[in-house]
Amino acid sequence: MTGAMERLHKAVLKARQTDPGQSRTARLMQGGRAKMAKKLVEEAAEVTIDAVCGDRDAVVRESADLLYNLAVLWVDMGITPDHVWSEMERREQLYGIAEKLHKGPVAIVDGAVSFGAPASGDRKV
Repeated sequence: MTGAMERLHKAVLKARQTDPGQSRTARLMQGGRAKMAKKLVEEAAEVTIDAVCGDRDAVVRESADLLYNLAVLWVDMGITPDHVWSEMERREQLYGIAEKLHKGPVAIVDGAVSFGAPASGDRKV
């Protein structure tokens, strides 16, 4: 998948320079970050609804739209797929491959990760 996202990212970079009258991507980017974020949320909602309804094919189609809109937002913000992959690798090293980043306080004590309020002298992450 990383190769596909990198190709998509490059295509969005190229498309943002084209005429908004000829390019959906250029038009979306010309609309500003709020419009890009709105489209991303809309696609995420569509994926969610299709998943709840059990429509696998629709989830696949809408997921492609979601990833496209995410790539558009990344380009606008100067984010590359490598930035995201690096963050995923960092999290894998800390928490394991399948874990989502904990949103509360995290401390590292003697190389071990602990969740909750850090004790004095612990290093926050």
